[in-house]
Amino acid sequence: MNEPMKAPGEGMKIYLRLLTYVRPYWIAFIIGIIGFIIYAGTQTAFAALMEYLVDAIGESKEDAYIYGPLALICIALARGIGMFAGNYFMAYVARNVVHQLRLVMFDRLLVLPVQYFHEHSSGHILSKLSYNVEQVTSAATESLKIAVREGATVIGLLIYLLILNWKLTLVFVAVSPFIALVVLVASKRFRRLGHRIQDSMGEVTHVASENIQGFQVVRTFGGLEIEKRRFLAASMQNLRQSLKMVVTESLNTPFVQLIVSSALALLIFLSLHPLLNTGMGAGEFIAFITAAGLIAKPLRSLTEVNSAIQRGIAAAQSIFELIDQPVEKDQGSRCPDNVVGRISFTGLDFAYAPGKKVISGFELEINAGQTVALVGKSGSGKSTLANLLPRFYEPTEGEVLLDGYPLSDYPLDFLRQQIAIVTQNVVLFAGTIRDNIAYGAMEDSSDEDVLAAAEAAHVMEFASRLPNGLDTEVGEKGTKLSGGQRQRIAIARAILKNSPVLILDEATSALDTESERHIQEAMENVMHGRTTIAIAHRLSTIEAADKIVVMDQGRIVEQGRHAELLKKEGAYAALYKMQFSEIDNQAEPITQTITDHKQEPSE
Repeated sequence: MNEPMKAPGEGMKIYLRLLTYVRPYWIAFIIGIIGFIIYAGTQTAFAALMEYLVDAIGESKEDAYIYGPLALICIALARGIGMFAGNYFMAYVARNVVHQLRLVMFDRLLVLPVQYFHEHSSGHILSKLSYNVEQVTSAATESLKIAVREGATVIGLLIYLLILNWKLTLVFVAVSPFIALVVLVASKRFRRLGHRIQDSMGEVTHVASENIQGFQVVRTFGGLEIEKRRFLAASMQNLRQSLKMVVTESLNTPFVQLIVSSALALLIFLSLHPLLNTGMGAGEFIAFITAAGLIAKPLRSLTEVNSAIQRGIAAAQSIFELIDQPVEKDQGSRCPDNVVGRISFTGLDFAYAPGKKVISGFELEINAGQTVALVGKSGSGKSTLANLLPRFYEPTEGEVLLDGYPLSDYPLDFLRQQIAIVTQNVVLFAGTIRDNIAYGAMEDSSDEDVLAAAEAAHVMEFASRLPNGLDTEVGEKGTKLSGGQRQRIAIARAILKNSPVLILDEATSALDTESERHIQEAMENVMHGRTTIAIAHRLSTIEAADKIVVMDQGRIVEQGRHAELLKKEGAYAALYKMQFSEIDNQAEPITQTITDHKQEPSE
């Protein structure tokens, strides 16, 4: 997967943008900063205390036995208070930042165009919400905490060193460019590896998600070894990139330590050389060496935390890429009190990719309350046409009108309130049957209305036999129910919504013959007075439609009522005859097999 190229300084821009989410918590942030400044001050105070104690011993100060221990206790107390305030308030800010990022990401996912979900696998999207956000957590909690605490410590100690002996302090200043160079080189590699680790984690999640959802196909068709190899490859890629990150981290810190230790060794050499006179007393010398030695640990921590910061920046970049995605166009303002459901398709063209039209020159008028069936071979554009009505896609050319006005004139929420959809692939959510019928904007529906919808869709036919009735848990994606039961719940949901426009996309495909008969009766009631677009493979289910539209390669080839189209002996009649001949041909071998089996003598 190609890694995004970043201009110099873009990493800092991303990090600064991440910190803009701190604004609502600025008071806690400032308290945390003050806490770490207090903590850093205690490091410098400890070096100053060493100077005092050495001088006190040399000068035999009588009150040193009182003030020395008191100073040590005060330093320890201040250190503890500073550490607690810094840790707690910075963690409070950081966790809230991550929480807000998750909410912003999820809110954006809910309004992204359908095309985005076609171009990005669910595994990679989920990886952004889970793994990438946790990387930002690391950058926004531990990394920021260490950067502030140790950074303040280094600054405080350098100021103290400058006060003690500015000439010797210049030795430390002289090595800073070398440290900066090591950190800069490591930072670029950390960020590059961070992107690769995120991509590999997305692939791991993607493969695992596919196998969890498709476990029946995998096991039935002997895909175990193939899927093992796919997951092994994805996991190995993640392992390789993670080990490269560890190698970079492991080399980065020793390099910095070597540079700092060399500077410290040079300080000791210059201070103790007999020909050089630093002008420092014993107390100042001990304090200087102590302070210089104390700088080594925070400097090492700053370089170690750099890898987490760079991973966080890489993760934040992927998160901001999602947040910056353009949302569905929603500029309509027309919200009439009554929508009757008259639909017009005029000069309609649609293509998923440039130059590959799925719908071409489509013209169709559907009067309010009419039932129009769309039939045709797979790939003829039936479902695509239905998806244009709730504006899941936008036409390439032409337009769709509702009650004489373009769909874009209506706000998306209002438009979709006017449409109920039942698809072949039923979507149920973890919860009860009742929750799934009265879903979303209908959650406050009365028990009477929910029960009426369940009765109309023949949900009660099976729910009444369950221990908890409508309050029975359906399981993840409705796995505790049969396909026909799930389909009936989806139909009940559409009945409860009571919208003027109804889209049925193979709505009875998962039903057995008896269930289909019950549902057909229920659907006749729910379709009465509503504009219904029915996409059907079984032609027997749409014989009573007001208009049947036969589609082929995105165009209308025939339209009319069932009897009229049969008389024409055109495309519809051919489809009809083909379907019923297939049913007869399938029934004969099954009947013969049963007969043969009965006639076989038992051994």
